[in-house]
Amino acid sequence: MTPQARRPDLSQLSHEQKDALIYALLDRVDALVAEVAALRAENAALKARVAELEAKLNEPPKTPGNSSTPPSKGQKANRDAKEKRQGPRAGSVGRKGGGRTLAEEPDQVVTATAASCRHCGTALAGGDQVLHGRYDKIDLPPVRPVVTRVERYAGCCPRCGEVTVAPVPEGLEEGSPFGPGVVAAALYLRFVHAISYQRLRRLFLHLFALSVSEGALDGMFRRAKPAFDGEVGAILARLRRSRVVCSDETTVRIDGRTCWNWVFQNDAVVIHVIRKTRAAAVVAEVLDGHRPAIWVSDLYGGQQGHADGWQVCLAHQLRDCKYAIEAGDAVFAPRMKALLLRAFVIARRRHNLAESTRREYKRRLDRDLDAIMALTPANPHGKRLRKRYAKVRSHLFTFLEHPEVAPDNNGSERELRPTATYRKVTGGFRSDWGADLFAGIKSVIGTAARNGIDAYAAILSTLSGKSVLSPG
Repeated sequence: MTPQARRPDLSQLSHEQKDALIYALLDRVDALVAEVAALRAENAALKARVAELEAKLNEPPKTPGNSSTPPSKGQKANRDAKEKRQGPRAGSVGRKGGGRTLAEEPDQVVTATAASCRHCGTALAGGDQVLHGRYDKIDLPPVRPVVTRVERYAGCCPRCGEVTVAPVPEGLEEGSPFGPGVVAAALYLRFVHAISYQRLRRLFLHLFALSVSEGALDGMFRRAKPAFDGEVGAILARLRRSRVVCSDETTVRIDGRTCWNWVFQNDAVVIHVIRKTRAAAVVAEVLDGHRPAIWVSDLYGGQQGHADGWQVCLAHQLRDCKYAIEAGDAVFAPRMKALLLRAFVIARRRHNLAESTRREYKRRLDRDLDAIMALTPANPHGKRLRKRYAKVRSHLFTFLEHPEVAPDNNGSERELRPTATYRKVTGGFRSDWGADLFAGIKSVIGTAARNGIDAYAAILSTLSGKSVLSPG
């Protein structure tokens, strides 16, 4: 049917019918105009989205070297082949090809002398021989548990008829058969080396000839928790008197849900807490009204506003500048990166600089920062960095006013790295009390390390009621 055939005979329509037809056509035109406008808007949005995606395709990938991406997610390049070491290592006399340093106090010494010449059979005296070589042979003896049988008597008084139970030495009371050494080893292997209950049971059986069920391991950990809770309370009290606090957080999983492991640390103490929120309320809970002089953290909003002063982690900023440079910013990020590197060089010497010298260094850095902030980058990443530093510029060089403060938050990141490893190996925690015990043990171990105490010794000391805190 042709368009002409579809058209109505207008001569047969009344004026009212013609008006109705015109109004219907106008409504249809308005609808088509609105539809065209919507399609144009959608087309513009799609073009913008395509341009955004194309821009992202041209951006460099984020790596541990140019962002906060964890090291475990980075692509590691192959190392160059190492040169083969020649000659003996210092302290290993006569050991060809090198070797470990000889023990200072060997448990026993075996002296091997030749009785006769193996060529002609002539007897050899002591004066005919010189030291040919010295080396150590190291082995582990079989490790077996020490079992102490306690036979406890109860006597009935012939006079009053009452029963008296004999006292036992401390540590040999009735209850769990496992002593602090077994409990400390189990805690150390579970929470420091992330060994599962099943593998831990096998390890005790195969290495120590000690049969321990998974239920017994769980019971050990539950009985040990109060000792760590008490030590964490003492560490927390010390933190709440600290002048400087550094903090960071990372994710953990509890019963299939995402939670956060917060760390608060300085040169004296470490506190780990695991909570179901990443909000600033966790900081308020931990500090309980205490306001430190200086706070060190990254730019996360929940970490801000908790102290009188703030040192922004310059290591994070250095990585962000590197990414902006790789993404094409040639105006702002390169100069900002150079300034941050210069700040790190100064920071290494800050403890040996006079106060007047530190003030002068800070004045120079601020002057150079003014010149950098006057730049107008066109790259979006350069613009983003410039906007950021316009807000936090007064917190970039706090370490020069307070030399006890580091210019970065690497200490907190090092404290959280075992948490990330534990999460990857175990998949997380199955209960809240297990997560709390993990946090308590990490707090004790981290604090003990600042006093030169290793992890196993710290766990054993806590179980024995000895504090890992330094006096003060």
